[in-house]
Amino acid sequence: MQAYDSKEALIAAVQKTYQLFDREFDDVPEQKRNVRIQEVDRTPQEMLAYQLGWLRLVRGWELDELAGKPVITPSPDYKWNQLGQLYQHFYEEYRGYSLKELRTLLRKSVEDWCTWLEGLSDEELVTPNSRKWTVTAANWPLWKWVHINSVAPFKSFRTKIRKWKKHVCSAG
Repeated sequence: MQAYDSKEALIAAVQKTYQLFDREFDDVPEQKRNVRIQEVDRTPQEMLAYQLGWLRLVRGWELDELAGKPVITPSPDYKWNQLGQLYQHFYEEYRGYSLKELRTLLRKSVEDWCTWLEGLSDEELVTPNSRKWTVTAANWPLWKWVHINSVAPFKSFRTKIRKWKKHVCSAG
């Protein structure tokens, strides 16, 4: 997994990978946003909904902890062994949105995500257990949670949307 030497480097990676991911949707036809192909496990709409869901969840964990509320990960309604059901929840939640609307929501979510990161210290980002919600058997520092819920999927979904476009858009 990629490591970061500063908060600024992490924020720059989030912004860069998000922008590259978002641009991939410039030529995705709205009427094909829910087309599923065997070669890719999510539709374009589901990729955006997945990202929106995870960014909101992680920010919710942070906001709940800072407000002194108990944090239940991944959510009060789903356990870690129910991620498939959680993803279906994300897809349903954003089903009625157009690609343009989803992209606007994601842009705003990424802006909020980066504003949150800007308010953290480097120590908070690199020190394991700086937040109760980060305490797991893996003992990851907060920056890893940020990376696996933003930078990593922005990269992997960029590959997936390109493969999707190759199959769907070139087929007419």
